[in-house]
Amino acid sequence: MSSETALIEAARKGSAAAFSDLVRGYREGLLRFLLTRSASFADAEDALQDTLINAYRYLHSYNPQWRFSTWLYRIAINNAAKRRTADTVELGDLADEESDPLSHCIQHQDRQNLWLSARRKLSDEVYTAMWLRYVEDMSVNDIAAVLERSVSWTKVNLMRGRKTLEAELDNSATDQKSKAYG
Repeated sequence: MSSETALIEAARKGSAAAFSDLVRGYREGLLRFLLTRSASFADAEDALQDTLINAYRYLHSYNPQWRFSTWLYRIAINNAAKRRTADTVELGDLADEESDPLSHCIQHQDRQNLWLSARRKLSDEVYTAMWLRYVEDMSVNDIAAVLERSVSWTKVNLMRGRKTLEAELDNSATDQKSKAYG
């Protein structure tokens, strides 16, 4: 029996300490994920807390057939969706603040710009699939379980998402060249 399985069993029997140990390793990744789906850091933190509370409250319904992380991310997606409001800031509104040409030379900034672009160009589900695959390093099977979609749907939409972002990167590179020479 793995240590995660033992912690799940102890938490199911009411051990808050076991649950805390169980979710400690997931907090950072969940928060990072929720930041992409929330209007602010505070909203992401609130969604994280709701996720952990719901996970503890409904731990009895966890099915060990699935990875624990898959179950947690499904709860996080549901909590983030509940928190969205009409006045949510679109990530696309932030892109203008980060258009300094010098920042494009910094790898971290380029990656952030790519995810901002992905957020604007992709549907919520495809963006989530891409994030879970390339940031959280989840398997296609786990992503399909989190999104409650088929493995085929997940593979096809990951491919479509990559093609959309490739085209966006190509357009961005062309625009930058034309600005530099034009």
